[in-house]
Amino acid sequence: MNTTAFPLPTVFYTFDPDTENHTVTTYGYSYTSTENDTLTDPNKFILPVWRQILWSILYAGMVLVATGGNLIVIWIVLAHKRMRTVTNYFLLNLSVADTMVSTLNVTFNYIYMLNSHWPFGSLYCKISQFIAVLSICASVFSLMAISIDRYMAIMTPLRPRMGRTVTLFLAMSTWLLGIAISSPSLFYYTTYVEQYSEEQQRIICYAAWPDGDTNESLYEYIYNIIILVVTYVVPITSMTFTYARIGIELWGSQSIGECTQRQMENIKSKRRVVKMMMVVVVIFAVCWLPFHLYFIVTSYYPEITNSPYIQETYLAIYWLAMSNSMYNPIIYCWMNARFRRGFKQFFSWLPFVHVSPGTLTRREVVTSGRRSYSGSPDHRIIRNGTVRMSLHPGCPNPSSTNTYYTNLEDESRHPRGKRWKNTEMKSIS
Repeated sequence: MNTTAFPLPTVFYTFDPDTENHTVTTYGYSYTSTENDTLTDPNKFILPVWRQILWSILYAGMVLVATGGNLIVIWIVLAHKRMRTVTNYFLLNLSVADTMVSTLNVTFNYIYMLNSHWPFGSLYCKISQFIAVLSICASVFSLMAISIDRYMAIMTPLRPRMGRTVTLFLAMSTWLLGIAISSPSLFYYTTYVEQYSEEQQRIICYAAWPDGDTNESLYEYIYNIIILVVTYVVPITSMTFTYARIGIELWGSQSIGECTQRQMENIKSKRRVVKMMMVVVVIFAVCWLPFHLYFIVTSYYPEITNSPYIQETYLAIYWLAMSNSMYNPIIYCWMNARFRRGFKQFFSWLPFVHVSPGTLTRREVVTSGRRSYSGSPDHRIIRNGTVRMSLHPGCPNPSSTNTYYTNLEDESRHPRGKRWKNTEMKSIS
Protein backbone atom coordinates (compact mmCIF):
# COMPACT_ATOMS: atom_id res chain seq x y z
CA MET A 1 0.00 0.00 0.00
CA ASN A 2 1.39 3.32 -1.06
CA THR A 3 -0.95 5.89 0.32
CA THR A 4 -0.32 8.58 2.90
CA ALA A 5 -2.51 11.45 3.99
CA PHE A 6 0.03 14.27 3.80
CA PRO A 7 3.20 12.48 2.84
CA LEU A 8 6.77 13.29 2.13
CA PRO A 9 6.67 10.92 -0.83
CA THR A 10 9.99 11.61 -2.46
CA VAL A 11 11.39 8.85 -0.27
CA PHE A 12 9.75 5.59 0.77
CA TYR A 13 11.68 3.72 3.45
CA THR A 14 11.24 0.16 4.76
CA PHE A 15 13.28 -2.02 7.11
CA ASP A 16 13.26 -5.81 7.09
CA PRO A 17 14.03 -7.04 10.65
CA ASP A 18 14.73 -10.60 9.44
CA THR A 19 17.50 -9.66 7.00
CA GLU A 20 18.36 -6.30 8.61
CA ASN A 21 18.13 -4.73 5.17
CA HIS A 22 17.05 -1.13 4.56
CA THR A 23 15.21 -0.29 1.35
CA VAL A 24 14.97 3.28 0.09
CA THR A 25 12.69 3.89 -2.88
CA THR A 26 12.61 7.28 -4.55
CA TYR A 27 10.49 7.74 -7.67
CA GLY A 28 11.83 4.87 -9.70
CA TYR A 29 15.14 4.27 -7.90
CA SER A 30 15.26 1.50 -5.33
CA TYR A 31 18.30 0.72 -3.19
CA THR A 32 18.67 -2.00 -0.59
CA SER A 33 21.48 -2.00 1.94
CA THR A 34 22.48 -3.88 5.08
CA GLU A 35 23.48 -2.22 8.33
CA ASN A 36 27.11 -1.94 7.21
CA ASP A 37 26.57 -1.05 3.56
CA THR A 38 26.52 2.42 2.08
CA LEU A 39 24.73 3.70 -1.01
CA THR A 40 27.10 5.03 -3.62
CA ASP A 41 25.08 7.38 -5.86
CA PRO A 42 23.04 9.94 -3.93
CA ASN A 43 22.81 12.19 -6.98
CA LYS A 44 20.24 9.88 -8.54
CA PHE A 45 17.72 11.50 -6.18
CA ILE A 46 18.42 15.02 -7.48
CA LEU A 47 16.63 16.76 -10.37
CA PRO A 48 18.63 18.68 -13.00
CA VAL A 49 19.49 22.24 -11.97
CA TRP A 50 17.19 23.94 -14.49
CA ARG A 51 14.23 21.92 -13.25
CA GLN A 52 15.07 22.74 -9.65
CA ILE A 53 15.10 26.45 -10.56
CA LEU A 54 11.75 26.19 -12.34
CA TRP A 55 10.06 24.38 -9.47
CA SER A 56 11.65 26.71 -6.92
CA ILE A 57 10.18 29.75 -8.71
CA LEU A 58 6.72 28.15 -8.79
CA TYR A 59 6.80 27.15 -5.12
CA ALA A 60 8.34 30.43 -3.93
CA GLY A 61 5.70 32.44 -5.78
CA MET A 62 2.92 30.33 -4.32
CA VAL A 63 4.24 30.63 -0.75
CA LEU A 64 4.70 34.42 -1.02
CA VAL A 65 1.23 35.04 -2.47
CA ALA A 66 -0.46 32.65 -0.02
CA THR A 67 1.31 34.01 3.06
CA GLY A 68 1.00 37.67 2.12
CA GLY A 69 -2.60 37.44 0.93
CA ASN A 70 -3.85 35.57 3.98
CA LEU A 71 -2.02 37.87 6.41
CA ILE A 72 -3.76 40.83 4.74
CA VAL A 73 -7.13 39.09 5.08
CA ILE A 74 -6.43 38.54 8.79
CA TRP A 75 -5.56 42.24 9.16
CA ILE A 76 -8.71 43.35 7.30
CA VAL A 77 -11.02 41.34 9.56
CA LEU A 78 -9.30 42.21 12.85
CA ALA A 79 -8.65 45.89 12.14
CA HIS A 80 -12.09 46.82 10.79
CA LYS A 81 -15.07 46.44 13.08
CA ARG A 82 -17.56 46.23 10.19
CA MET A 83 -15.79 43.14 8.90
CA ARG A 84 -16.37 41.15 12.08
CA THR A 85 -19.31 39.04 10.90
CA VAL A 86 -19.91 35.32 11.35
CA THR A 87 -18.81 34.52 7.82
CA ASN A 88 -15.71 36.69 8.08
CA TYR A 89 -14.67 35.14 11.39
CA PHE A 90 -14.65 31.74 9.73
CA LEU A 91 -12.78 33.23 6.77
CA LEU A 92 -10.27 34.51 9.34
CA ASN A 93 -9.99 30.98 10.69
CA LEU A 94 -9.42 29.72 7.15
CA SER A 95 -6.73 32.34 6.52
CA VAL A 96 -4.87 31.40 9.72
CA ALA A 97 -4.83 27.75 8.62
CA ASP A 98 -3.66 28.65 5.10
CA THR A 99 -0.90 30.87 6.50
CA MET A 100 0.28 28.05 8.75
CA VAL A 101 0.50 25.50 5.96
CA SER A 102 2.27 27.88 3.55
CA THR A 103 4.89 29.02 6.06
CA LEU A 104 5.41 26.01 8.33
CA ASN A 105 4.84 23.08 5.99
CA VAL A 106 5.08 23.73 2.24
CA THR A 107 8.57 25.24 2.22
CA PHE A 108 10.11 22.44 4.30
CA ASN A 109 8.32 19.68 2.38
CA TYR A 110 9.40 21.18 -0.94
CA ILE A 111 13.06 21.21 0.10
CA TYR A 112 12.71 17.60 1.15
CA MET A 113 10.97 16.57 -2.07
CA LEU A 114 13.59 18.35 -4.14
CA ASN A 115 16.64 16.84 -2.43
CA SER A 116 15.24 13.68 -0.82
CA HIS A 117 16.97 14.81 2.35
CA TRP A 118 15.37 16.06 5.59
CA PRO A 119 17.81 18.44 7.32
CA PHE A 120 15.34 19.88 9.84
CA GLY A 121 15.59 17.33 12.61
CA SER A 122 13.40 14.57 13.99
CA LEU A 123 11.20 16.90 16.06
CA TYR A 124 10.22 19.08 13.09
CA CYS A 125 9.61 15.94 11.04
CA LYS A 126 6.76 15.29 13.46
CA ILE A 127 5.62 18.92 13.68
CA SER A 128 5.58 19.49 9.93
CA GLN A 129 3.25 16.58 9.27
CA PHE A 130 1.12 17.50 12.28
CA ILE A 131 0.66 21.04 10.94
CA ALA A 132 -0.21 19.73 7.48
CA VAL A 133 -3.13 17.64 8.70
CA LEU A 134 -4.18 20.23 11.30
CA SER A 135 -4.35 23.08 8.79
CA ILE A 136 -6.39 21.19 6.21
CA CYS A 137 -8.82 20.08 8.93
CA ALA A 138 -9.24 23.66 10.18
CA SER A 139 -9.69 24.90 6.61
CA VAL A 140 -12.31 22.42 5.52
CA PHE A 141 -14.24 22.57 8.80
CA SER A 142 -14.32 26.37 8.52
CA LEU A 143 -15.74 26.09 5.00
CA MET A 144 -18.39 23.69 6.30
CA ALA A 145 -19.29 26.09 9.12
CA ILE A 146 -19.72 28.93 6.63
CA SER A 147 -21.98 26.82 4.42
CA ILE A 148 -24.14 25.85 7.40
CA ASP A 149 -24.34 29.48 8.57
CA ARG A 150 -25.39 30.64 5.10
CA TYR A 151 -27.90 27.81 4.86
CA MET A 152 -29.50 28.74 8.18
CA ALA A 153 -29.55 32.45 7.36
CA ILE A 154 -31.24 31.98 3.99
CA MET A 155 -33.39 28.87 4.43
CA THR A 156 -34.56 29.62 7.99
CA PRO A 157 -34.39 33.43 8.28
CA LEU A 158 -36.67 33.65 11.32
CA ARG A 159 -34.37 31.65 13.57
CA PRO A 160 -31.79 33.43 15.73
CA ARG A 161 -28.37 33.96 14.17
CA MET A 162 -25.11 32.76 15.66
CA GLY A 163 -23.66 35.24 18.15
CA ARG A 164 -20.04 36.07 18.87
CA THR A 165 -19.66 33.42 21.58
CA VAL A 166 -21.08 30.60 19.46
CA THR A 167 -18.98 31.67 16.47
CA LEU A 168 -15.73 31.71 18.45
CA PHE A 169 -16.62 28.38 20.06
CA LEU A 170 -17.15 26.76 16.65
CA ALA A 171 -13.92 28.30 15.34
CA MET A 172 -11.99 26.87 18.29
CA SER A 173 -13.73 23.52 17.81
CA THR A 174 -12.32 23.26 14.27
CA TRP A 175 -8.81 23.45 15.71
CA LEU A 176 -9.47 21.04 18.57
CA LEU A 177 -10.95 18.49 16.19
CA GLY A 178 -8.02 19.02 13.83
CA ILE A 179 -5.55 18.45 16.67
CA ALA A 180 -7.26 15.16 17.54
CA ILE A 181 -7.18 13.96 13.92
CA SER A 182 -3.57 15.00 13.28
CA SER A 183 -2.13 13.76 16.58
CA PRO A 184 -0.86 10.40 15.16
CA SER A 185 1.78 12.39 13.24
CA LEU A 186 3.37 13.44 16.53
CA PHE A 187 3.64 9.83 17.69
CA TYR A 188 4.65 7.91 14.58
CA TYR A 189 6.75 10.18 12.35
CA THR A 190 10.49 9.82 12.84
CA THR A 191 13.77 10.02 10.92
CA TYR A 192 16.34 7.53 9.69
CA VAL A 193 19.91 8.27 8.56
CA GLU A 194 21.00 6.56 5.34
CA GLN A 195 24.79 6.64 5.00
CA TYR A 196 26.27 6.99 1.51
CA SER A 197 29.90 7.44 2.47
CA GLU A 198 31.89 8.59 5.44
CA GLU A 199 31.07 12.20 4.58
CA GLN A 200 27.70 11.91 2.86
CA GLN A 201 24.40 10.88 4.36
CA ARG A 202 20.70 11.27 3.70
CA ILE A 203 18.08 11.72 6.41
CA ILE A 204 14.63 10.29 5.75
CA CYS A 205 11.46 11.54 7.42
CA TYR A 206 8.86 8.77 7.40
CA ALA A 207 6.02 7.26 9.42
CA ALA A 208 6.88 4.22 11.53
CA TRP A 209 3.48 2.76 12.42
CA PRO A 210 3.12 0.05 15.10
CA ASP A 211 2.39 -2.64 12.50
CA GLY A 212 5.01 -1.58 9.95
CA ASP A 213 6.69 1.31 8.18
CA THR A 214 5.28 3.52 5.44
CA ASN A 215 3.71 1.54 2.57
CA GLU A 216 3.51 -1.60 4.69
CA SER A 217 1.12 -0.58 7.45
CA LEU A 218 -2.57 -1.44 7.62
CA TYR A 219 -3.00 1.18 10.36
CA GLU A 220 -1.65 3.83 7.99
CA TYR A 221 -4.02 2.75 5.23
CA ILE A 222 -7.05 2.92 7.53
CA TYR A 223 -5.94 6.29 8.93
CA ASN A 224 -5.54 7.77 5.47
CA ILE A 225 -8.94 6.51 4.35
CA ILE A 226 -10.40 8.27 7.40
CA ILE A 227 -8.52 11.46 6.46
CA LEU A 228 -9.85 11.24 2.90
CA VAL A 229 -13.44 10.82 4.07
CA VAL A 230 -13.32 13.42 6.85
CA THR A 231 -11.42 16.16 5.00
CA TYR A 232 -12.74 15.70 1.46
CA VAL A 233 -15.65 13.35 0.76
CA VAL A 234 -17.96 14.40 3.62
CA PRO A 235 -17.22 18.16 3.40
CA ILE A 236 -17.60 18.32 -0.39
CA THR A 237 -20.84 16.32 -0.23
CA SER A 238 -22.20 18.49 2.58
CA MET A 239 -21.29 21.79 0.94
CA THR A 240 -22.63 20.66 -2.43
CA PHE A 241 -25.99 19.96 -0.81
CA THR A 242 -26.19 23.20 1.20
CA TYR A 243 -25.11 25.50 -1.63
CA ALA A 244 -27.37 23.70 -4.11
CA ARG A 245 -30.34 24.34 -1.83
CA ILE A 246 -29.26 27.94 -1.28
CA GLY A 247 -28.82 28.46 -5.02
CA ILE A 248 -32.32 27.14 -5.74
CA GLU A 249 -33.72 29.44 -3.06
CA LEU A 250 -31.91 32.59 -4.20
CA TRP A 251 -31.96 32.13 -7.96
CA GLY A 252 -34.89 29.78 -8.49
CA SER A 253 -37.58 31.50 -6.39
CA GLN A 254 -40.10 33.67 -8.19
CA SER A 255 -41.87 36.52 -6.41
CA ILE A 256 -45.22 38.03 -7.32
CA GLY A 257 -45.57 41.79 -7.45
CA GLU A 258 -43.02 44.53 -6.95
CA CYS A 259 -40.08 44.71 -4.56
CA THR A 260 -38.63 47.81 -2.98
CA GLN A 261 -35.11 48.88 -3.85
CA ARG A 262 -33.91 47.86 -0.40
CA GLN A 263 -35.37 44.38 -0.78
CA MET A 264 -33.68 43.87 -4.14
CA GLU A 265 -30.35 45.13 -2.81
CA ASN A 266 -30.53 42.71 0.11
CA ILE A 267 -31.28 39.79 -2.20
CA LYS A 268 -28.35 40.79 -4.43
CA SER A 269 -26.15 41.05 -1.34
CA LYS A 270 -27.02 37.50 -0.35
CA ARG A 271 -26.32 36.27 -3.84
CA ARG A 272 -22.91 37.94 -3.92
CA VAL A 273 -21.81 36.35 -0.64
CA VAL A 274 -23.09 32.91 -1.62
CA LYS A 275 -21.55 33.15 -5.09
CA MET A 276 -18.16 33.98 -3.56
CA MET A 277 -18.33 31.02 -1.18
CA MET A 278 -19.39 28.70 -4.01
CA VAL A 279 -16.26 29.71 -5.94
CA VAL A 280 -14.10 29.10 -2.84
CA VAL A 281 -15.54 25.59 -2.41
CA VAL A 282 -15.19 24.70 -6.11
CA ILE A 283 -11.56 25.85 -6.13
CA PHE A 284 -10.91 23.78 -2.99
CA ALA A 285 -12.46 20.67 -4.58
CA VAL A 286 -10.51 21.07 -7.83
CA CYS A 287 -7.16 21.72 -6.12
CA TRP A 288 -7.34 18.74 -3.77
CA LEU A 289 -8.96 16.17 -6.08
CA PRO A 290 -5.76 15.19 -7.99
CA PHE A 291 -3.88 14.89 -4.67
CA HIS A 292 -6.34 12.39 -3.24
CA LEU A 293 -6.71 10.52 -6.54
CA TYR A 294 -2.93 10.15 -6.79
CA PHE A 295 -2.67 8.27 -3.50
CA ILE A 296 -5.77 6.20 -4.16
CA VAL A 297 -4.34 5.07 -7.50
CA THR A 298 -0.81 4.42 -6.20
CA SER A 299 -2.16 2.44 -3.25
CA TYR A 300 -3.55 -0.14 -5.70
CA TYR A 301 -0.95 0.27 -8.46
CA PRO A 302 2.36 0.93 -6.64
CA GLU A 303 4.37 0.32 -9.80
CA ILE A 304 3.29 3.78 -10.95
CA THR A 305 5.82 5.26 -8.53
CA ASN A 306 8.57 3.80 -10.73
CA SER A 307 7.53 5.87 -13.76
CA PRO A 308 10.25 8.12 -15.23
CA TYR A 309 8.56 11.45 -14.44
CA ILE A 310 6.66 10.51 -11.30
CA GLN A 311 8.68 12.93 -9.13
CA GLU A 312 7.73 15.94 -11.24
CA THR A 313 4.19 14.64 -11.57
CA TYR A 314 3.90 14.60 -7.81
CA LEU A 315 5.55 18.01 -7.49
CA ALA A 316 2.84 19.39 -9.80
CA ILE A 317 0.03 17.65 -7.88
CA TYR A 318 1.40 18.81 -4.54
CA TRP A 319 1.80 22.38 -5.85
CA LEU A 320 -1.81 22.41 -7.04
CA ALA A 321 -3.11 21.19 -3.67
CA MET A 322 -1.03 23.65 -1.65
CA SER A 323 -1.80 26.53 -4.03
CA ASN A 324 -5.40 26.43 -2.81
CA SER A 325 -4.19 28.56 0.11
CA MET A 326 -3.23 31.42 -2.22
CA TYR A 327 -6.47 31.53 -4.25
CA ASN A 328 -8.83 32.45 -1.42
CA PRO A 329 -7.49 36.01 -0.80
CA ILE A 330 -7.63 36.62 -4.56
CA ILE A 331 -11.26 35.46 -4.64
CA TYR A 332 -12.20 37.71 -1.70
CA CYS A 333 -10.59 40.73 -3.35
CA TRP A 334 -12.23 39.97 -6.68
CA MET A 335 -15.76 39.19 -5.52
CA ASN A 336 -16.24 41.20 -2.30
CA ALA A 337 -16.28 45.02 -2.29
CA ARG A 338 -15.29 45.33 1.35
CA PHE A 339 -12.31 42.99 1.08
CA ARG A 340 -11.33 44.76 -2.12
CA ARG A 341 -11.39 48.07 -0.29
CA GLY A 342 -9.34 46.54 2.55
CA PHE A 343 -6.68 45.39 0.09
CA LYS A 344 -6.62 48.89 -1.42
CA GLN A 345 -6.15 50.40 2.03
CA PHE A 346 -3.27 48.05 2.74
CA PHE A 347 -1.55 48.96 -0.53
CA SER A 348 -2.51 52.65 -0.40
CA TRP A 349 1.17 53.55 -0.08
CA LEU A 350 1.64 52.55 -3.71
CA PRO A 351 1.31 55.52 -6.12
CA PHE A 352 -1.09 53.73 -8.48
CA VAL A 353 -3.51 52.58 -5.75
CA HIS A 354 -6.28 55.06 -4.95
CA VAL A 355 -8.76 54.63 -2.09
CA SER A 356 -11.93 56.71 -2.07
CA PRO A 357 -12.54 58.71 1.14
CA GLY A 358 -14.88 57.38 3.81
CA THR A 359 -15.34 53.93 5.24
CA LEU A 360 -18.36 52.69 3.29
CA THR A 361 -20.35 53.85 0.31
CA ARG A 362 -24.08 54.36 0.61
CA ARG A 363 -24.72 51.19 -1.32
CA GLU A 364 -22.50 49.20 1.02
CA VAL A 365 -24.43 50.52 4.01
CA VAL A 366 -27.74 49.48 2.44
CA THR A 367 -26.54 45.99 1.55
CA SER A 368 -24.36 45.27 4.54
CA GLY A 369 -27.04 43.83 6.83
CA ARG A 370 -25.61 46.29 9.36
CA ARG A 371 -27.61 45.14 12.37
CA SER A 372 -27.30 41.44 11.71
CA TYR A 373 -24.21 39.91 13.25
CA SER A 374 -24.13 37.30 10.54
CA GLY A 375 -24.30 39.90 7.81
CA SER A 376 -27.65 38.56 6.65
CA PRO A 377 -30.21 40.84 5.03
CA ASP A 378 -33.20 41.83 7.10
CA HIS A 379 -35.82 39.93 5.13
CA ARG A 380 -36.36 37.53 2.27
CA ILE A 381 -38.82 36.69 -0.50
CA ILE A 382 -40.38 33.25 -0.62
CA ARG A 383 -42.03 31.48 -3.49
CA ASN A 384 -45.64 32.34 -2.65
CA GLY A 385 -44.89 36.05 -2.96
CA THR A 386 -44.75 36.75 0.78
CA VAL A 387 -42.09 39.10 2.10
CA ARG A 388 -41.06 38.66 5.72
CA MET A 389 -39.40 41.78 7.06
CA SER A 390 -37.84 42.19 10.47
CA LEU A 391 -38.78 45.62 11.76
CA HIS A 392 -35.88 45.44 14.23
CA PRO A 393 -33.03 43.62 12.44
CA GLY A 394 -30.81 43.62 15.47
CA CYS A 395 -33.22 41.58 17.61
CA PRO A 396 -31.95 38.08 18.37
CA ASN A 397 -35.35 36.51 17.73
CA PRO A 398 -36.87 37.72 14.46
CA SER A 399 -39.81 35.35 14.83
CA SER A 400 -41.30 37.56 17.56
CA THR A 401 -43.96 40.22 17.10
CA ASN A 402 -41.36 42.54 15.66
CA THR A 403 -41.63 40.75 12.32
CA TYR A 404 -44.02 42.26 9.80
CA TYR A 405 -45.66 40.16 7.09
CA THR A 406 -47.06 41.53 3.88
CA ASN A 407 -48.19 39.93 0.64
CA LEU A 408 -46.79 41.23 -2.60
CA GLU A 409 -49.91 40.31 -4.53
CA ASP A 410 -52.01 42.56 -2.27
CA GLU A 411 -49.50 45.36 -2.40
CA SER A 412 -49.34 45.28 -6.19
CA ARG A 413 -52.93 46.44 -6.25
CA HIS A 414 -51.94 49.60 -4.40
CA PRO A 415 -48.56 50.52 -5.83
CA ARG A 416 -48.85 54.04 -4.58
CA GLY A 417 -50.60 53.33 -1.30
CA LYS A 418 -49.25 54.23 2.10
CA ARG A 419 -48.66 50.63 3.17
CA TRP A 420 -45.51 50.30 1.08
CA LYS A 421 -44.22 53.60 2.35
CA ASN A 422 -44.93 52.74 5.96
CA THR A 423 -43.41 49.29 5.59
CA GLU A 424 -40.25 50.74 4.08
CA MET A 425 -39.92 53.26 6.88
CA LYS A 426 -40.42 50.59 9.51
CA SER A 427 -37.92 48.20 7.95
CA ILE A 428 -35.24 50.91 7.83
CA SER A 429 -35.83 52.24 11.34
